[in-house]
Amino acid sequence: MLLTRTITSVTPRRFIPVASSSSFCLPSSPSIYSSFSPSFMSSVSVTESADCLQVQGHVQYNTPDHITPSNVHTSPLEQFHIWFNQAREANVREPDAMSLSTATASGIPSSRMVLFKQLDKRGFVFYTNYTSRKSRELEENPQAALLFFWREMSRQVRVLGRVEKLSKEESEEYFKSRPVGTRLGAWASHQSNVIGEDYLANRLAEVQERFGVQASDREGDVPLPDFWGGWRVIPSEVEFWLGKPSRLHDRVRYLRVEGSPDDQPRWTIDRLSP
Repeated sequence: MLLTRTITSVTPRRFIPVASSSSFCLPSSPSIYSSFSPSFMSSVSVTESADCLQVQGHVQYNTPDHITPSNVHTSPLEQFHIWFNQAREANVREPDAMSLSTATASGIPSSRMVLFKQLDKRGFVFYTNYTSRKSRELEENPQAALLFFWREMSRQVRVLGRVEKLSKEESEEYFKSRPVGTRLGAWASHQSNVIGEDYLANRLAEVQERFGVQASDREGDVPLPDFWGGWRVIPSEVEFWLGKPSRLHDRVRYLRVEGSPDDQPRWTIDRLSP
């Protein structure tokens, strides 16, 4: 039987200002999974030869819970908020690490790991250099895919959507919260450009002299560069994946109803075959 339901998101709740670490703009949720401990039934086995590396086995997932369209939140952003808090409580290593995939105007893809920094009522936020490869591709083709993988919990979250730049005021608020060293690093790096061996050290020395601070200083006035700021991924599709035995995983997908507003979207929720 195909499980499908179409819903309208609840009215967005109060949002919290951006913090210096990975932060939410959604209220905290109660702990319902603080004792999570997945069971791994086998380990990876590998066969190697002179010209081949072949993986013959992999961990068998055996998570105790289940997800279906009937037991997830009506909003994928709220559901992500719940899962992210559970990942933190379960001591998942770097739960804020996510794969960001972009593509050129002609469709050539590229992926890299970046840090998730904020969830607000519109979507997922990260920060970067606006002259980097990822930013150039987002300018050409303003669509992106995100992937969170929390191995310790056998969970994935996949996000697809269009992107928008944050306002200078939003980027500046976050930039001021960063340690002095990382603010200097944003000025020193011409991200994704080919550089010489001593380039970064020399550039860092230049910007330290320019702003009169050292990377090790606890305080200092280092302004936001014009070429640096945030991107927001406004989701049109979000999938939650839960590992199960025999590769019969639980998959629940949210699809935004076409024409629904960004601030209060409607979603169709389906269960997908693994």
